[in-house]
Amino acid sequence: MTGKRSVMERKAAESPAHLIGGRLSVSFANVPGQPGKAPTLALTWEELVDFLEAAQIITANRARQLLTLTQNEPQAADGLLARAQSLRGALRRIFGAIVRKDRLEEDWIRPVNAVLQITEGHDELVADGEGWRIEFIAREEGLEWLLAAIARSGAELLTEGAESRIRKCANPECGLFFYDASRTHKRRWCSMALCGNRSKVAAFAKRLQTRKQDS
Repeated sequence: MTGKRSVMERKAAESPAHLIGGRLSVSFANVPGQPGKAPTLALTWEELVDFLEAAQIITANRARQLLTLTQNEPQAADGLLARAQSLRGALRRIFGAIVRKDRLEEDWIRPVNAVLQITEGHDELVADGEGWRIEFIAREEGLEWLLAAIARSGAELLTEGAESRIRKCANPECGLFFYDASRTHKRRWCSMALCGNRSKVAAFAKRLQTRKQDS
């Protein structure tokens, strides 16, 4: 490797992890993170708001308003961030256990249920340009509703049990999860452009080195 990244790699590196998960809760478990790197333990207020906007849970205007909340209502911002941290941590533990086919601990489920219990809303059919999809519409009281759709997404994946298609990137240096919606259900990489491409390059270099040694 020359140290220079391909155009494909550079473009993929610019794509945030929320574009990789394939399901809302899986994407949230990945934030903040990039292909080939494990997500950090801490989640900042800015990263949370950025994800909510990117996931279309809030509008750009609402995102700008929320960014000022740390100055205007710091206790409210801290409260939501703490709940988001707890939910994200629980989802990562749940998804990790699903990938390993381990037993789920009740303590991991509580943060998900906690968000589900304090939010109210309803399902609604929403046009997406090509057809219709079911979207959870939360009743906007307080800030916890912002996490409602994420918690519900996680709960739905959890109920898939042993048939779940949640995967973890095959790159040992990467900590990102993804939902395998491929036709063969044999997807291995969070991002083919980065982790998958790097694996192919490394495998090619290894084969080339082996040929040189054998010649």
